[in-house]
Amino acid sequence: MLILSTVIPSEGIQKKMMEAFPDLNFIYQKGWTEGPLREAEILITYGEDMTEEIIGNAANLKWIMVMSAGMELMPFKAIEERGILVTNARGIHKIPMAEYTIGMLLQYEKKLKLLMKNEKEELWDRKIEVGELNGKTMLVIGVGAIGGEVARLGKAFGMMTVGVNRSGKRVESIDHLYTLDNLLEAIPGADYIVSVLPSTVETKGFLKKEHFKAMKESAVFVNIGRGDLMNDEVLIEALDAGELSHAILDVFDPEPLGKGHPFWRMENVTVTPHLSSKSGEYLPRTFAIFEKNMREYLKDGKDFINVIDLSRGY
Repeated sequence: MLILSTVIPSEGIQKKMMEAFPDLNFIYQKGWTEGPLREAEILITYGEDMTEEIIGNAANLKWIMVMSAGMELMPFKAIEERGILVTNARGIHKIPMAEYTIGMLLQYEKKLKLLMKNEKEELWDRKIEVGELNGKTMLVIGVGAIGGEVARLGKAFGMMTVGVNRSGKRVESIDHLYTLDNLLEAIPGADYIVSVLPSTVETKGFLKKEHFKAMKESAVFVNIGRGDLMNDEVLIEALDAGELSHAILDVFDPEPLGKGHPFWRMENVTVTPHLSSKSGEYLPRTFAIFEKNMREYLKDGKDFINVIDLSRGY
């Protein structure tokens, strides 16, 4: 059996896969080449290099392991027509993304950008007013694995946690829960609004003017989900109007954020280059999921981790 991967892990991970599955043939390479692609039964990918043509040329393909959580570029129609199993790495991002979120909120409350500027200018200013996370309310929009971890860390800092999800089903570390349809009810009481929503048909452009108008003037908006959650102009107008205090943005539509974009020069916006999920533990965690699913696959089992609903795309 051939496993073809355009994700190229460290030699240590490659060795671990060989030891775990000595009878299987792994090929790690950049891009898809016709011969191995036609023979491969399993593809490992980040998902961004998948096309209908690739699926059509993979004659023996039975399973695609996507080593990320984002699935918006996958050709699901072609995959569904073939009945191909798709699994992804949902859940592995929760630790780095939750740490990023809390780190950014601390950066905002403790005025770290200003302190670093003053340090560079050799300016001693003890009149800077710094805040605390303790006692504040954090609203997490999209409380799955990542959002739940954000809330857990928030609780460790003494924060009240409010969550929003599609079902309204209870989530650990969330004090109060709303459904996505009732988001406007949850926004006014939040000091921090953190979006972890993926990009789907339902979430594209989901946040509109009325959502930002409902925020506290002191509120901080954090987006670590997807950049197409709202139109940039809607957020810029809200910030200019003082409808919220600050926006911390790690995701954009399109990416990379273009030179000259207003976000770069706005004092009340913090821009980071889509790195909230980055970690040295990323590939070890993704290949651990692959290994568990591979063992299930070899015994013709059904208990796979992170199976994707092809009709929904997540």
